[in-house]
Amino acid sequence: MTVIDSRTRIDSHPTHRIAGYEVRTGRPYPFGVTSVPGGLTFSVYSDRARSMTLVLFERGKDEPLAELEFPADFRVGSVFSMTVFGLDPETLEYGFRADGPFDPVRGDRFDASQILVDPHARLISGREVWGSPPNRDRIYPYRSRPLLEDFHWGDDRPPGIPMEELVIYETHVRGFTRHPSSGVSAPGTYAGLREKIPYLRELGVNCVELMPIFEFDEFDNPHTDSEGNPLRNYWGYNTLGFFAPKAGYAATGKYGMQADEFKALVKELHRAGIEVILDVVFNHTAEGNENGPTISFRGLDNTTYYMLTPEGYYYNFSGTGNTMNCNHPVVRGFILDCLRYWVAEYHIDGFRFDLAAILDRAGDGTPLPNPPLLEQLAYDPLLRNCKLIAEAWDAAGLYEVGSFPSYGRWSEWNGKYRDTVRRFLKGDSGVVGELATRVIGSPDLYDGRGAIASINFVTAHDGFTLNDLVSYNDKHNEANGEGNADGANDNNSWNCGVEGPTTDPGVNALRLRQMKNAMAVLLTSQGVPMILSGDEVGRTQLGNNNTYCQDNELSWFDWTLGESNPELFRFVRHLIAFRHAHPALRPAWHPYDAVTWHGVRAGEPDWSAESRFLAVTRHGPDGDVVHVAMNAHWEAHDTQLPQPPPGLEWCLAADTAAPAPHDVHPAGTEPPLTHPGRYLVAPRSTVILVGRAPSDQPPEKESPWLSPLPSP
Repeated sequence: MTVIDSRTRIDSHPTHRIAGYEVRTGRPYPFGVTSVPGGLTFSVYSDRARSMTLVLFERGKDEPLAELEFPADFRVGSVFSMTVFGLDPETLEYGFRADGPFDPVRGDRFDASQILVDPHARLISGREVWGSPPNRDRIYPYRSRPLLEDFHWGDDRPPGIPMEELVIYETHVRGFTRHPSSGVSAPGTYAGLREKIPYLRELGVNCVELMPIFEFDEFDNPHTDSEGNPLRNYWGYNTLGFFAPKAGYAATGKYGMQADEFKALVKELHRAGIEVILDVVFNHTAEGNENGPTISFRGLDNTTYYMLTPEGYYYNFSGTGNTMNCNHPVVRGFILDCLRYWVAEYHIDGFRFDLAAILDRAGDGTPLPNPPLLEQLAYDPLLRNCKLIAEAWDAAGLYEVGSFPSYGRWSEWNGKYRDTVRRFLKGDSGVVGELATRVIGSPDLYDGRGAIASINFVTAHDGFTLNDLVSYNDKHNEANGEGNADGANDNNSWNCGVEGPTTDPGVNALRLRQMKNAMAVLLTSQGVPMILSGDEVGRTQLGNNNTYCQDNELSWFDWTLGESNPELFRFVRHLIAFRHAHPALRPAWHPYDAVTWHGVRAGEPDWSAESRFLAVTRHGPDGDVVHVAMNAHWEAHDTQLPQPPPGLEWCLAADTAAPAPHDVHPAGTEPPLTHPGRYLVAPRSTVILVGRAPSDQPPEKESPWLSPLPSP
C-alpha cells in the first residue's frame, strides 16, 4: 500500500506570497473556512465586488495582523478563494474587505473601509460573555473565527420520534435557568439547560424548541425603559451569524468553546429521548434598513442578499428594516448550506422558521405559487428526516395558515387553533363549530396533509403566558419603552373579573381552572401540541405580551413556582402522560371515521351560536377510546354519555373542576364513574374519560364545583 505524505500533494504547496504569508488559490467550495494540509482555505461569494481582501487578526487584538488581497486569478466566477499556510485556527480571527461600486439606487453599497463578517463563519467573537458591554470603537466588533470540528459524538443518533408522537416545549436558553432559583451551576447557559433535563423528563415532553441560538448581539436594541436604562435584544431574532452558536449562551463562551457546549447539550437531550428543534430566522438580518450597520451581507453583495425597491431601499416584510431575498439562487444555497450544517454537525432534529411566509416571496415581494426554496428544503436529502415547521405569516400581512406551500413535508404553527381555543375558553358565542374542527387537527386547513401539519398551541413566546391569558384583559407593555404601543392587541384573553394579581380566592380558583382547561383541550387535540415554557407552573409576565427586550425576572423561569403551584404542574404532567398512553389522541391523519360528537345528549351536538358546550369521543387502535367534554358555559350541564365499546366502562381521567388530587388521575389508574351513563360537567370545566375494562377500583364520586361563575 502506498502512503501519501500530505507534503507531496500539489495543493499543499504555496504558489504566491502575500503580506508575508505563503498562499495558493483555494477550492471555491465549500464557502467559509476549511482546513487543508498545512493551512486554511477561505472562500467567499460576491458577484459585484471588484476586489476582495482577507483581513487576519490575532484573537483579541484590535489591529489587523495582515491584509491579503485575493489575486485576480484566485477568483472563479463570483467566488474568491485562497489557501493561506501557517495559520493557527485556535488563535485566528478574520474578515473581508469588499471593494466595489457605492450606488444605493442600483442597490450597491460596497465600502472597502468596512471589515465584514464571513456569512459562513462557524464561530463569531465579540459577544463571548452575555451582558458584557460591547466596544463600539473597535474597527471590527464582530469577528469571524474558524472552528475545529472535533467534538466526539459517540453513539449519538437522532431519536427519530414520529411527528404525531411529539409534545413540544418551547423555551429560551438563557431564560430557562437564569433566575437565581434555578440552582444550576452555570445559570443562563447551554450547560445550565443540560442540568434541567431531568425536569423535562419528569414533565414528559419529548422535544424542545429553542428560541434563536444563532449568534446575535443582545445590545442591539435602541429602546430604554421608563428610567432610561438600555433594554436588551433578549429574544435574539436579529441574527449576526447563521452558522455560529451564541457564545453568550455558553458558560465556556469566553474560551471559545460554545460549539462543544451546545453539542453536549444536544447529545444529552438525545440520550434522554428528547429531540431538538431550532427557531431559525432567515427572513431578515441584524443589518436593518439603509440606516443600519454594515456587518456582512450588505457589504459583500447587497443586491443578492436583500429584497430592494426600484429605488434601492429595503423592502420591510419582516418589520425589522430589511428582508432577505430568500428565493435568489445564491441565498437559497446559503440557507440550505446552513441547515445542512446544523443537521450534520450539531445533530439538530428540526427547524421552526420565523415569519416563514417571507420564504415564499419573490425578489419584489410577490408571493410565489411554487417557491423554489421551500421545495428544495422539502426534498433535500440531508434534511429528509428533519421536522420543518413554518410560522406561516409575516409582518406585512401575508397570512398563509392552511395554505403555506408544504410539498407534503411542512407543518405550521396553527394560529387559528390558538385563536379559536382562546375564544372558546373565554366564553365567546359562535365558536363551538370551529372548535370541533380545530381539536381534530383542522382538516379544513390541512386536508390531505394530515393532523401532523397542525402545530397546536394556546400560548407561545410571542404573546401572553397562560397565566396572563386568564389574568389580563389588556396588554401591559409599559416596561418596553414604546408607550405600550408594541405587542398584539387581539389577545382573546379574559381576566376572570380582576385585572392582574388578586387575593380573591374565587378569582384565583377560576384562573387555575381555566389554565387546566387550556391544557386539557390542547393535550387531547389531534395535531402536535406545543407548550410554552413555564405555563406548566403558571409563570407570569405581569401582562407584558412582548417581552423581546426584557432580560430580567419578567422573562426568566422562576423555579420557585414549582413549589408554590404544584397542582398545575401535576395536572399537566399527568395529562402529557395520558396523551402518550392513548393513540386515539394522536393519529397522524384526520380521524373522520373515528370521531363522534355530542352535546348535553349523546350523539346530539349543539352547533348553535349560543352553544358553549361540546363533547367528542375518539376511537383509536386496539379499542382505545377517549371522551372529552368541554364546557365554557358559566352553568353546569348534566350530560348523557355515549355507550362505551363492548367490554369497557367509562373511567375518569381528569375533571378540571375537581379539587386536587382528584382533578387528574395517573394514566392506568383512572377510577370508574359512579353513574356510568351520565356526568355532571361543572361550569367552565373540562372532563376527560377513558374506556377501560372493569376493575375492582372503587368508583369516583363527582366532584363539587364552584357555582355560579362570572361570565366575561
